[in-house]
Amino acid sequence: MGIGVSNMHEAWRWYRKYFGMDIKVFEEAAEAALMLPYTGGEPRSRHAALALNLQSGGGFEIWQYTSRTPEPARFDIRLGDLGLFICKIKCKDVAKTYEWYKKDNLDLVTEIGEDVLGRPHFYVRDPYGNIFELVEGYGWFKDENKLTGGVFGAVIGSSDIDRVLPLYQGILEFSEMAANKEGTYSDWKGMTGGNEKYRRVLLKASDRKGAFSRLLGPGELELVEAKEYEGQRIYKDRLWGDLGFIHMCFDINGMAELKAKCEAAGYPFTVDSSESFDMGEAAGHFTYIEDPDGALIEFVETHKVPILKKVGWYLNLKKRAADKPLPNWLIRAFALNRVRD
Repeated sequence: MGIGVSNMHEAWRWYRKYFGMDIKVFEEAAEAALMLPYTGGEPRSRHAALALNLQSGGGFEIWQYTSRTPEPARFDIRLGDLGLFICKIKCKDVAKTYEWYKKDNLDLVTEIGEDVLGRPHFYVRDPYGNIFELVEGYGWFKDENKLTGGVFGAVIGSSDIDRVLPLYQGILEFSEMAANKEGTYSDWKGMTGGNEKYRRVLLKASDRKGAFSRLLGPGELELVEAKEYEGQRIYKDRLWGDLGFIHMCFDINGMAELKAKCEAAGYPFTVDSSESFDMGEAAGHFTYIEDPDGALIEFVETHKVPILKKVGWYLNLKKRAADKPLPNWLIRAFALNRVRD
């Protein structure tokens, strides 16, 4: 999940402490020259880091403008607004995590409730206004004695769920519809707009392939459509990289095949780095598409990642079979890049 923040180092410390995101994949200060459709037509300087939690789950791309002051939304974002609204974090023990956050006086948006599948979960807001859902997770990779893993998915506001299901179920392969409900929900008590009527569709993807599939594990997307409110685009009149959830990223194999698939479905690439793009400590080919409500989806075909940069140990993924998972020992070696406070 890409997260636009006003202070990358401060935010990362918070994410390390409360979400265990302490493995540095890369950190770089550079110019974002290829995102012109979403940066006002101008290259913009930024400082970014990609962080992981080795217990399981996806990572955070923590992203800060350095050439301009990142802007917040110009309205109070609420349930039913359009785009990436909430980041799901997988959790080993929801009750213990809630008590920990409560003890540390975090901004708990809701109490523990049951999600659309009857699992315990709750919502917390970080110091920068972003909402995270702590949900009972499954498919763990490694035990590091932490209460949470990494990214488990997202909650996405949609103006018409039926319209976007072919994108999320087909192209992104979250094919299993685990829940499809409409009504009001007690677990949203405390959320702005939480007493209103919504359709909630929970999609699952579990058959992961690729180099990092054992670490990333299964994932879930929850699509939310307001029935009593006309949602606003969360990034209306703002730039990509401004404060909030700026994109949702997927590790993929076969960019040419994916491009053809996206174009056939009516979702052409809006950004394409063309072949390998060097991010300093890592390299890959990245592209973007956009859902009908403005949610940005990034695809990354990873070519190179550092295992231990100071001795020149890099992993070249272009020499490996695309659908073959990395051995567990090699993924565990990412612990050599752990950031400690």
